[in-house]
Amino acid sequence: MARGIRLVRRYPVVALTLAIGLVGIVLALAGAGWLVAWIFSVYALAVAAWQAVGMVRDILRGHWGLDILAVTAIVATVVVGEYVAALIVVLMLTGGEALEDYAGRRAKRELDALLTRAPQHAHRVVDDHFVDVPVDEVEPGDVLLVRPSEIVPVDGELRSAEASVDESSITGESVPVEKRAGDGLLSGSVNGLAAIEITATARAADSQYQQIVALVAEAAASKAPVVRLADRYAVPFTAFSLLLAGFAWWISGDPVRFAEVLVLATPCPLLIAAPVAFIGGMSRAARNGVIVKGGGVLEQLARARTAVFDKTGTLTHGSPELVAVRPEAGFDADELLGLVASAEQYSSHVLAESMIDAARERGIRLQEAAAAREAATNGVVARIGGREVVVGKFAFVAEHAPETRRTGIAPGELAVYVAVDGTYAGALLARDRLRGNAAATLARLDELGVRHTMMLTGDAQATADHIAAELGIERVRAECLPADKVQEVAGIADRPVIMVGDGVNDAPVLAAADVGIAMGARGATAASESASAVILVDDVSRTAKAVEIGRDTVRIALQSIWIGIAVSIALMLVATFGVIPATVGALLQEVVDLITILAALRAIGGRRDARAGADAAERQRTAASAR
Repeated sequence: MARGIRLVRRYPVVALTLAIGLVGIVLALAGAGWLVAWIFSVYALAVAAWQAVGMVRDILRGHWGLDILAVTAIVATVVVGEYVAALIVVLMLTGGEALEDYAGRRAKRELDALLTRAPQHAHRVVDDHFVDVPVDEVEPGDVLLVRPSEIVPVDGELRSAEASVDESSITGESVPVEKRAGDGLLSGSVNGLAAIEITATARAADSQYQQIVALVAEAAASKAPVVRLADRYAVPFTAFSLLLAGFAWWISGDPVRFAEVLVLATPCPLLIAAPVAFIGGMSRAARNGVIVKGGGVLEQLARARTAVFDKTGTLTHGSPELVAVRPEAGFDADELLGLVASAEQYSSHVLAESMIDAARERGIRLQEAAAAREAATNGVVARIGGREVVVGKFAFVAEHAPETRRTGIAPGELAVYVAVDGTYAGALLARDRLRGNAAATLARLDELGVRHTMMLTGDAQATADHIAAELGIERVRAECLPADKVQEVAGIADRPVIMVGDGVNDAPVLAAADVGIAMGARGATAASESASAVILVDDVSRTAKAVEIGRDTVRIALQSIWIGIAVSIALMLVATFGVIPATVGALLQEVVDLITILAALRAIGGRRDARAGADAAERQRTAASAR
C-alpha cells in the first residue's frame, strides 16, 4: 500500500490518466458513452496543450524535439473521434516518461548504493569508553572502534592484532582481505566478525569512500552526447512519420488513417533508449571499480583509437625492488644494505621503502640515527653508529666522497650510491617491476580497437625504451616535463586519445586528453580531479575494462534506438493500409516502449560481469589447488 502511494506521488499524471480510464470504463458500462468521449477528449487535449507549451519553448531555444509527434497524434485522434486511442497515447507519453525514470533508477542501483552507504557516525575512544560522534568530527590520530559488520568510517590504520574486511564496494575484490596491525584500512570497507580498533589517518572529507561518493555524484549528473545524437533523429523521424501519415490519408481518403499511422510514430524509443543505456553503463563501470564522470566519457572510450600511458606507477608498480648490492672498500653486502636501510628510514623517497623492506627480508637489524637530514630529490645524510652515511644520487654522494665512480647498470635499472665517512662504499641497484598484467592489458586494448600506444615518462630514455620494448609499445617520449606530455598528446592524430596516469604530475595531461584515466588515485589526488574517469584499484587492466564497457554501452544504446525505430516504422507501414485500428496501434506502441527499455537495460551487464567473475574465481581456485 505504502509503495503504491509513493508511486502515485512520483508519477501523478500517469495515475490521473489511469484513473480517468477507469472512470470511462464505469461510465461506458452505465451507458454514458457520450460522456466518456467528452471526458477522454478534453483530458487528452489538455495534456497535448501542456506538452505543446514545452515543445514551443524548446523550438524557440533552437531544439527540435520529438514531442511534436505525440502532440499531433493526440490532436488527430481526438479530431477523428478515436478518443480511446487519444487516451492511450496520453498514457504512452506520460507512462514512457515514468518508465524512463523507473528504468533509470534501476540502472543506477550501484551508483546509488555508494551514496546511501556513506558512513554517518563513528565510535571514538575517549578515556576508556566509546562516544558516538558524527563522522565529520573525526580527526587524524583519533582511536575508533569498528564493531562487527560495520562500515569503516574514515581511512585509518589497524590497531588490533588482525582483522578481516570486505573491500568489494571500494576495490571490486569479492574475497575478504586479511589485515594485520599497522595495515591501512579504507573507509567504506566492511569489518568482519570481530570488533577492531583503528587509528584515523584522515578526516572524513579526505577519506577514500567520501571521495568516491563525490565522484559518483558528479558522474550521475551528466548527459551523454549520444543522447543528444538521439535528439538529432527527431527532425527526419518526425518528417517521415508525418509524410507517411499524410500519404495514408491521401490514398485512403479517410482522415482516420492519418491518426492510425501517427499513434504508431510516437518518439519514446528515441527518448528512452540512450539515457537508460548510458546510466546502466555508468552503473556497470562503478561495479567494476571505475568511476566514469559522465555518459559522454563512455562514448569517447567506445571510439578511442590511441592509448597513452605514464610509466612509473601505471605500467610499472612504482615501487622499485632491490636487485643487487655492490659493496666497495671492504664492506660486505649485508653491512652495506643495513647502513643504507637505516639511513633511508629518514627519507621520503620512493626507494627508501624498498631498501628497508629488502633489509628486513634478509633479517638485518636497522639502527637508529643520532642525526639525519634529507636533501630533497638528491639523497639523505645520517650519522649511524658514529659514522656518517651518505645515500643518494651519484653527484650527491660524489660531493662527500670524490673517488665515487659510476657502476654499470642494465636497461630499466637505477643505482643508489653510498659513502661512509667520506669513502665510497658501493652501490645498490633497483628495478621498478612491470605489472604482471600490463602486456595483457595492451593486447586487450588492441582487440577493442585501440590500435596505437605511446608511453610518456620523466625517466631516462634507456629505461623508457627497455619498458616499451618489453610491452611492444609503438612510441616513447622520455625525460618529459608535464608540459611536454600535454604537447605530445595534443599532437596525436588518431583520436580520441586515452591518457592513463597516476601522479600529480599527470594531472595536466589527463585534463588535456580526450579521456583522462587516473589509475589507483583513490579519488583524492589532483590526477583524479583532472581525469574523466578514476580507477579505484591499483590495476591497469581496468583501463581495458573501461573501454569494453564504453563499447558495449554505445552499441546497446544505438541498438535500442534502432530497434524502437524499426519496429515503429514497420507498424506504421502496416497501419498505412488500414490494418491496425488507432486504439490497437496505441497499445502496440506501449509494447515498443517496453521492448526499447528492456533492450537498453542490457547495458547494466550484470550477467556478463557475473560470468567474468565466476571465471576469475575458478582461475584463482585452480591456482590455489596447484600450489
